[in-house]
Amino acid sequence: MHKISAVIITYNEELRVRRTLESVKWCDEIIVVDSCSTDKTVDICNEYSNCKVYSQPFLGYGLQKKFAVDQATNNWVISIDADEVMTDALIKEIKMLLNKPVLSISGFYIPLKLVFMNKEFKYGNVKKLCLFDKTKGNFDSQNLHEVVHVSGKTIKLRRKILHYSYKDIHHYISKMNDYTTIYAKERSKNGKRVSRTMSIFRFSFEFTKQYFLECNFLNGYAGFVWSILSSSYVFVKLAKLHEINS
Repeated sequence: MHKISAVIITYNEELRVRRTLESVKWCDEIIVVDSCSTDKTVDICNEYSNCKVYSQPFLGYGLQKKFAVDQATNNWVISIDADEVMTDALIKEIKMLLNKPVLSISGFYIPLKLVFMNKEFKYGNVKKLCLFDKTKGNFDSQNLHEVVHVSGKTIKLRRKILHYSYKDIHHYISKMNDYTTIYAKERSKNGKRVSRTMSIFRFSFEFTKQYFLECNFLNGYAGFVWSILSSSYVFVKLAKLHEINS
């Protein structure tokens, strides 16, 4: 069986990290890179015998996750966030893959099933490349919206990760404020400009895409709220970018 390392970055995740750790404790090792938490996150991580905790001031999402991958002693890595939980079905699917003598695939996309307002969304879910051979690739250096790049073939797995992305609407708006500010400052430094008309148009476009094209209307009231918030996120980040450049 190919050995595998789970890598997680954390900061003040005492309320959620145990659920994540329980879902990856089957891995040969767990690498946690903590951004100097002030709560009990590190203490909880240290309860797991196969967990190694590294303290690293936050470098930005891409570089922080890249650093975490670099600490893994195994070639195969599953990168999972502290608000994500691997399902039993996914664990079984990955174990079957790792039992193959030879793996000709460099990375695997895994579907994320959003859990929002205590509802598991059946529609509108996304996928991300988070299971990969680190000798074939790693995270990029993006401070926000970081992704894994690998050389070689990639395929999509069937089973899902549960994504408990936001504790409540207050938490969403708080994170939205942080992320949109990061986006606006970075894009402004890179010379990006946006008009007021574009920010208004993108709000309408994003809502149509989220609610209708991605079928969030089938996720009930929670799907409607998610579509409104997701569209607002795009509008706010563009409005902030316009504000900086005005």
